[in-house]
Amino acid sequence: MKRVLITGAGSYVGGWVRRRLEREPGRFFVEELDVQDDAWREFDFSGFDVVYHVAGIAHVSTDPSMEDLYYRVNRDLAIEVARHAKSAEVGQFVFMSSSIVYGDSDVLDAGPITADTPANPANFYGRSKLEAEKGLERLASEDFKVAVLRCPMIYGPGCKGNFPQLAKIARKFPVFPSLENRRSVLYVENLAEFIVQIIDHGMSGMFWPQNREYMPTSHAVSELARAQGRHVHLTGLLNPLAKFACRHVGAARKAFGSLYYDMALSECGFDYCEFSFPESIERYCDGLGDAS
Repeated sequence: MKRVLITGAGSYVGGWVRRRLEREPGRFFVEELDVQDDAWREFDFSGFDVVYHVAGIAHVSTDPSMEDLYYRVNRDLAIEVARHAKSAEVGQFVFMSSSIVYGDSDVLDAGPITADTPANPANFYGRSKLEAEKGLERLASEDFKVAVLRCPMIYGPGCKGNFPQLAKIARKFPVFPSLENRRSVLYVENLAEFIVQIIDHGMSGMFWPQNREYMPTSHAVSELARAQGRHVHLTGLLNPLAKFACRHVGAARKAFGSLYYDMALSECGFDYCEFSFPESIERYCDGLGDAS
């Protein structure tokens, strides 16, 4: 049995991973630890095989007054928890990084991200994650394996962020631009399965998990409408307007921009995508009810 400690109690992703691990009580023991204050430093990490670190600030802010907090939480805390785990002879540390280390999705298509694509964060959120990665790499050793996951946008039932906004658009608008972009995304239950496999195999290194399919924004809106019993007509007649908005409005560039991994980058020798994109949308919409 592998004993797994999730540092970041009550987190969205951590909760899904915990539930997945608890499905196999004969193989995994899981416990969550709150690391919001300094009390965690007194917690005994010895006896755990894996620390899965999910604590962090997950949204992008442009407020300069927030910069120090991002570095303290996303970088310093991650490295301090890893040091604590290493000193307790924990064998594996799994860290949630982000595709944000490559920059924003504010271009229509700059090509796929590959293993040779350099990190180029556009804000202190991305820089804090990248600097955390570098600090963790320095701690890695044969006896302390570090797995870094550069995850794309994560979505699923109860998620926050941009995905619920797409669901609202799918409910309210009968037409939408058919403009094609590419986004790597990761359904939360597929992510949970990926992490279970990483833990089970005791893997280390850099990983880029994603769904088997890219998510064009237009395709996401269409699928979200269908799963909610509606129909959105995708039309090229609106594409010039969408492209104009992309040149002048930051929100439009994020909506229709591309940020995607080469599919080969996400091959790890095991299958973790239990749900296709349409299936994941069905599961997401099952939890929406009559929400507006």
